[in-house]
Amino acid sequence: MLSPLGLPSGPAAPAPRLAPTAPPDPVRIMPLGDSITGSPGCWRALLWNRLQGAAGHTGIDFVGTLPPQGCGTAHDGDNEGHGGELVTNVASQGLLPARLAATRPDIVVMHFGTNDVWSNIAPDRILAAYDTLLAQMRQSNPDMRVLVAQLIPMNPATCAACGRRVVDLNARIPAWAAGASTDRSPVVVVDQWTGFDTATDTYDGVHPGASGDEKIAARWFPALAAQLENTPGDPGDPGDPTLTCTASFRSVSVWQGGYQAEVTVRNTSAAPVRGWTVTLRPADGARVTQVWNGALKPAADGTATVADAGWNGALAPDASTAFGLIAATTAGPAAPAATADCAATPAS
Repeated sequence: MLSPLGLPSGPAAPAPRLAPTAPPDPVRIMPLGDSITGSPGCWRALLWNRLQGAAGHTGIDFVGTLPPQGCGTAHDGDNEGHGGELVTNVASQGLLPARLAATRPDIVVMHFGTNDVWSNIAPDRILAAYDTLLAQMRQSNPDMRVLVAQLIPMNPATCAACGRRVVDLNARIPAWAAGASTDRSPVVVVDQWTGFDTATDTYDGVHPGASGDEKIAARWFPALAAQLENTPGDPGDPGDPTLTCTASFRSVSVWQGGYQAEVTVRNTSAAPVRGWTVTLRPADGARVTQVWNGALKPAADGTATVADAGWNGALAPDASTAFGLIAATTAGPAAPAATADCAATPAS
């Protein structure tokens, strides 16, 4: 018997079965450094659980050729923190490429150079080693994202000069990062030095204790979360979140004819931002003459526009950064003041 359309009747053919959608590959994150990173480096456990829990970043994989080293907390403990290593030796001996090939990271979280400082190696040589390692990272992955630390303070009993040497190296890292960063492979500086106290946050003047691990993880978290976040939709889509930021001005010191101040920029939106611009209007005719950790564009009417320096532009929700400034003024002894407005750039 034929159907009305002239086709044989019979059971309907089963619908084709769709292949299951494969989950996206996890983002591979390499913690890179020396014993502060790896022996046991318990800040990694705190960071891992904060990313997994509060931030909901479950699609991540900490990678390295070294296994977990304890800490008493469940976490992904793979790492590349080799106790006693100098970054200058890793660069000169070509040790990193094989480690990269074995682990294929997308992001490197690097706190490296403490042993070089202890060995009185000049900042120029340490930064040259950073150059070498960064080139090797980009050869492994042209889209490599790198978070580089300004090192935690040092005050070992056997090295009275180490504290000053860390300060000297850290002062050079932001400019190095700004020159090395690209849109495709950003280099982001994370300040691990400020607020870290060797007397209470280390057990020997060098290696972090429990409170030091907490501080290190807290500093890494917003910068790493900003790299992991994805803004939904294309720029300008109606579903994109509204991005907002604030800028807070405070006076640091005052002298006859001028003052120093600091402006704190905070991401007050629910999504990460890629950059920010602050419009600053100093009171009493003051003129901003110098800025650090930002890019200054002064106007004839005294308004100063300060954009991020590149390395400090990416901010996770509620994360903050700061830039400093010098202003010249002819006003009397009144306390310095300014109004500050902030505009945010969407994360890409």
